Amino acid sequence: MTGRLLLECAEYWVRELHVDGLRFDLASVLTRGEDGVARDDAWLPGALEQSPVLAQTWLIAEPWDAGGLYQVGRFPRRRFAEWNGRYRDVVRRFVRGDPGLVGEVAHCIAGSSDLYESGGRTPAHSINFVTCHDGFTLWDLVSYERKHNEANGEGNRDGNDANWSSNCGIEGETSNPLILRLRARQASNLMVILLLSRGVPMILAGDELLRTQRGNNNAYCQDNELAWLDWGMSSRNADMLRFVRAMIALRKRHPSLMHGRFAERSEAAGSGRDIAWHGAALDEPLWRDSDARVLAFTLAPLAPDEAELHVVLNMSPRALHAPLPARAARRWHLAVDTWRASPDDIVEPAQQPVVPAPSVLVHAFTVVVLEGRA
Repeated sequence: MTGRLLLECAEYWVRELHVDGLRFDLASVLTRGEDGVARDDAWLPGALEQSPVLAQTWLIAEPWDAGGLYQVGRFPRRRFAEWNGRYRDVVRRFVRGDPGLVGEVAHCIAGSSDLYESGGRTPAHSINFVTCHDGFTLWDLVSYERKHNEANGEGNRDGNDANWSSNCGIEGETSNPLILRLRARQASNLMVILLLSRGVPMILAGDELLRTQRGNNNAYCQDNELAWLDWGMSSRNADMLRFVRAMIALRKRHPSLMHGRFAERSEAAGSGRDIAWHGAALDEPLWRDSDARVLAFTLAPLAPDEAELHVVLNMSPRALHAPLPARAARRWHLAVDTWRASPDDIVEPAQQPVVPAPSVLVHAFTVVVLEGRA
């Protein structure tokens, strides 16, 4: 009867309130039988999937529950997209400088085929995110290495301890300009990777304004300035707001980033592959290097008027001169360089400077994106 109530509520919200989609919190609990054991044929997920009222509705699962059942990549119904918790953790660790993750990062960027290709699923089943309403905000992710939940009244015992965050050298608030610049760059790096990945990007409201909860990663109980969204930040942090808007525009002008097939499996006309992976050298990705913190890729265009993309992710503490693929009929134009100060960190196509061959300088903890066109 409880399952029937939930189904009828979902159908009411769609039929009468015209909601576009439903996201189920701790959805793995819905797959447990009366004995608590997970079942592939659990009634409620199947009923939601087969409901004619919900036929055109997004169904999204948070594929874990409070009892420890973790189903990322294997939630038992095909229609459900999933919050990709592995994407969140891998990208966070890579951007903070953890080595040896480039292979996992490549899977994430390409749409997480290792999780979602089986059974005919697509990149659209992967809801990619680095932050959500639970845990650190984007700014806190680059400002705190541990949670600070004392205000919640539980002795700082609540909230997740595994945040994969970095404070960039100083815990919490600071006026140090070097630390603040690094934090802003790291926040931009996370946003760039998210918006360059195949799958469905999810952005936490306020991250585009660099909202902070002062290190509180479980602020559900705070109905005050700690958890509220201060719209004045749209002026104070206008550079980040502009950057995120421009990155969304970049994504929209590249159908190759939103393709419905996994990048490592689809084929571009005439090339045999639509993505080429690199490390510090072209066509030499560092899959087996346990210290690797550099990943680059070249993405072929899918639309006739689409530019080719070349991306370099340098999450090492050293700058490098990354070689550029040779293109007889095209030149590389600098679209994004998170090392540069606004407004030069992201540039509209008409103003993009040409990057002369054979390489581009990529500073430490920096993402560079180039667009190739005549």
